[in-house]
Amino acid sequence: MATRRRWPVARLLGLLLVASVGVFSGSELTFTLEPSDIIAVQEQPLMLHCQVDGIPPITTQWRRNGKLLLEGPGYAMFANGSLLISHFQRTKLDGSSDEGDYECMAQNPIGLLVSRKARVQAATMAEFHVQPQPVRAEEAGMARFQCQVRGLPEPLISWEKDGRPVDTQDGRYTLLPTGVLQIGGLSLDDSGVYHCVAHNSAGVRRSAGARLAVTGSKASVYKEPTIVVGPENLTLTVHQTAILECVATGYPQPIVSWSRLDGRPIGVEGIQVLGNGNLMISDVGVQHSGIYVCAANKPGTRVRRTAQGRLVVRAPAKFVQPPQSISRPVGTTAVFTCLAQGEPSPQLTWLKNGQILEPGGHVRLRNNNSTLTIYGIGQEDEAMYQCIAENSAGSDQASAHLAVLWGDGLPGAPLGVQAQALSPTSIRVSWKEPVQVTQDIIGYVLHIRKTADPLEMEYQEAVGKSTLQQVLSDLQPSTSYTFFVKAYTSRGASKPSDTAVESTLGEVPAPPSLHTRVVNGSTVQAVWEPSGKMGRHQGFKLFYRRLPSATFTGPLTFGRNVTQCNITQLEPALVYELKLLAFNQHGDGNATMRFVSLKEAVEKSVLDPPCDCLKDEQSKASTTGIIVGIHIGVTCIIFCVLFLMFGYRGRLMMCKTMQEQLATPPEVRSDALEPPAYHGSLSLNGAAPEANGAIPDKTGVDSNELGRVFLRDSLTQPYLMAGVQVSHALDETQISMLPLEDFSLAEESESKFGEPPGEASDPYGQPEEG
Repeated sequence: MATRRRWPVARLLGLLLVASVGVFSGSELTFTLEPSDIIAVQEQPLMLHCQVDGIPPITTQWRRNGKLLLEGPGYAMFANGSLLISHFQRTKLDGSSDEGDYECMAQNPIGLLVSRKARVQAATMAEFHVQPQPVRAEEAGMARFQCQVRGLPEPLISWEKDGRPVDTQDGRYTLLPTGVLQIGGLSLDDSGVYHCVAHNSAGVRRSAGARLAVTGSKASVYKEPTIVVGPENLTLTVHQTAILECVATGYPQPIVSWSRLDGRPIGVEGIQVLGNGNLMISDVGVQHSGIYVCAANKPGTRVRRTAQGRLVVRAPAKFVQPPQSISRPVGTTAVFTCLAQGEPSPQLTWLKNGQILEPGGHVRLRNNNSTLTIYGIGQEDEAMYQCIAENSAGSDQASAHLAVLWGDGLPGAPLGVQAQALSPTSIRVSWKEPVQVTQDIIGYVLHIRKTADPLEMEYQEAVGKSTLQQVLSDLQPSTSYTFFVKAYTSRGASKPSDTAVESTLGEVPAPPSLHTRVVNGSTVQAVWEPSGKMGRHQGFKLFYRRLPSATFTGPLTFGRNVTQCNITQLEPALVYELKLLAFNQHGDGNATMRFVSLKEAVEKSVLDPPCDCLKDEQSKASTTGIIVGIHIGVTCIIFCVLFLMFGYRGRLMMCKTMQEQLATPPEVRSDALEPPAYHGSLSLNGAAPEANGAIPDKTGVDSNELGRVFLRDSLTQPYLMAGVQVSHALDETQISMLPLEDFSLAEESESKFGEPPGEASDPYGQPEEG
């Protein structure tokens, strides 16, 4: 929203600038040559260069470690700005030193500039902190010596054998800038004492001697590949040379290869292999940073050993977008942008006429200090502004000039600024013309920001000179805004008007979603969900009415956490309308309407008994248990009935079969089917009848007797029943082999077993008298 509204302001300011003096062209004040880092030699002269171009007159001065350096004995300042130190001293008699960070300052009527910092250090040569050590190696093998010494500038290392420089033309010798000497393909002639020699502008140093002893060859003995020395972690600055060492031994001689751990190609430009596997990268850049892997491979196999080292390349700060000089009318806003890159990322600092610029008041810094904004500029803001970019690899500076356009006859500030809230998203701002110089006004600019926001979050809207009010839309509800107005002429802007503060109206909640469910013929359940849009709700109001009635019942008011309600005691078979809305401190929101008919519920209740859904829901678990119990009980009863029925049918089958066998005449029955103990009828108690056919008068006979008789016969004899031969196995009842027509149930009046048909007898076997 803010970006969209700035375009009219930019066009208006463009017209103003064209009509005014315009942007400065040419160079107001700039450095053409700045001092650079240097290493000085003790008691030797040192020159620091500084050249400036700009509008004269120009004066130059120097600072060391932030303090002004006065011209005097030992220091001379030239007209072009350069500084000469006649006799550089690291430590003077008074304890001071010529070492430090030097800055050149240039000033003219436009402003003051400060150059980049130049670090001056004394050349030094320390003692060796790593001395070469004695080495014993086999003939045709490899030997390695190393020495290290600290110094400024970085010492150059050379080697001597037995007091004479080693022959660097011999390909068996590899001299690395890191102070390493590698000798390959050793022979007995390589035996001797080796010395490391370091020299720079501070002097020369010679290390202690280390003896190399070459023994007889054992090269024919197989040895696994081994990395004796792998690459070290290095931190360099761009354009330096990186040496990654890798010394591998074994028999046969392993093959050394290099790769990057991230899989990216190493490349070929500036890449060179020194000796038998050392990697040299000339003119390193940030793209060379990474982890490098040295691999020693046994020829013809996949056996290998690896070692790795990290290379970090730093890049000094460099500007991608330096600030540009601008001209702005008084009372307007000036913005400078400064973008720099480097490794690590540089920090940005702003200077105003050589002094550190602290944010505050109408000055704001944002986006990690990359943007400098000055609001409501005045004559005191006209100056040279510098952006200083600095990291551990170096620093750089860029400058820009702010020209404040000031002229007589500027209009006065607009009067009577008022703001009135129209809605949750709009406010109307109105004002009156200034008292003086109204005829030259070409337009007004309305400045808007949230009251709680910082000044840099302000945005503007430009309107014509005949417009004295503006409606601002797309604002946020329940938010306080601050407004002021400026009048513009071709010569510049007026002072800002008095501010007006107004808050947008609060926003009511959005309509909630509403769902209904008919519980029974007289009850409807309403369920709703609040909307996440617009204002925050504090509760709900529910209304309902019977159609076609025009009057709603309600409201039923609920808290913000209630989401359902049962409406009871409704009239059956009618149609009802439900209305639900959400409310907050700003009022009621729009309502959601639903229609619901109770006619279907009444028709259904004629067939189905009414149920208490709430009670059913609460007793759902117990009802399920009762149903399961009933099913289990019914199943048990069915099994019992079937068991009794089939058991009874089995006994009837056996009884009828025995009756038929006993009723058959002896001459018809087969001897094989003849019972072993009795001939004739069997009584129910299993005893043999007497000769006259009467049944003995016996009571209290065991009821299992008949079963034992039947079981004994079934175990010993097969017998025929209805033309079907049936045999019974032990403890089995064969009921599936008998057709149902072979069974009949006799009434109590029928004859007993063993009695002739048509005769009846009393329970004691006596004939019944007629």
